[in-house]
Amino acid sequence: MPPDDLVLREPTPWGVRLTLNRPAKLNAINAELREALSAAVADAIDDERVRVIAIAGAGRAFCAGYDLSEGQPTDAWGWREVLAADVAATLAIWRCPKPVIAQIHGYALAGGLELAMACDLIVAADDTRLGEPEIRFGSAPVTLLMPFLIGQKRTNELLLTGDLVDAQEARRIGLVNRVVAADELAAEVDRLADRLARVPPDVMAPTKLMLNRAMEAAGFGDAVQTGLDLQSFVNMSGTSRAFDEIVRRDGLKAALAWRDARYDERLAGDRTPTNDGRDPSG
Repeated sequence: MPPDDLVLREPTPWGVRLTLNRPAKLNAINAELREALSAAVADAIDDERVRVIAIAGAGRAFCAGYDLSEGQPTDAWGWREVLAADVAATLAIWRCPKPVIAQIHGYALAGGLELAMACDLIVAADDTRLGEPEIRFGSAPVTLLMPFLIGQKRTNELLLTGDLVDAQEARRIGLVNRVVAADELAAEVDRLADRLARVPPDVMAPTKLMLNRAMEAAGFGDAVQTGLDLQSFVNMSGTSRAFDEIVRRDGLKAALAWRDARYDERLAGDRTPTNDGRDPSG
């Protein structure tokens, strides 16, 4: 798919809506989509007509995470190089001087949830499922944003179990700002963006910088860099390498089935009802 087709650009009265456009892959982020989104955001920053940026997803999901079917590095240093590019792209959105709204529906998982969390505000359709299930296949978050948004204890539960939450629970714990019916999602983003667009850029940009520096003062930058270093080694764990081998040999669907079967086997005999947190893509 040509790069211009990977991210659709819709001009609006308040700015631009950027839509991830790999619907057959649930908008899973590969290198090409990552670079196309980065370019689209950079263009929006340079465009004086754009006051607000919204990021949405085509099809039945916002974004199911990074594309696990891509070829994987064979050592920790190779992983660090790949993950560093992913972190840089996510932080570029976090540092954007213009307000960015994540317009999410369906699934916002793993790297897709990190993309949403890097935005200033998240508006979710009531059908959305959110989470970071990476631990179930021997991986970990790429950009460690979650503890700075919802606190350590809630983050511990979501990241150490890999469970997903629905939109209402996500709002209750502070992971999203607003939840609306799916057919009202775009209109709600329009309303919120219109309010943000009324703030002059020379006021909005330093206010955003002030908020970001508060996170940095709390250790955000160091946490992200430490997470990047450790994630490079997590991805060389036995579980992760076994998962990658099944992807190479039998395909992604087979690897996801292996992941879920292993998890279910560990829960066999546990009579406590739980949310298994399974997702359609990883």
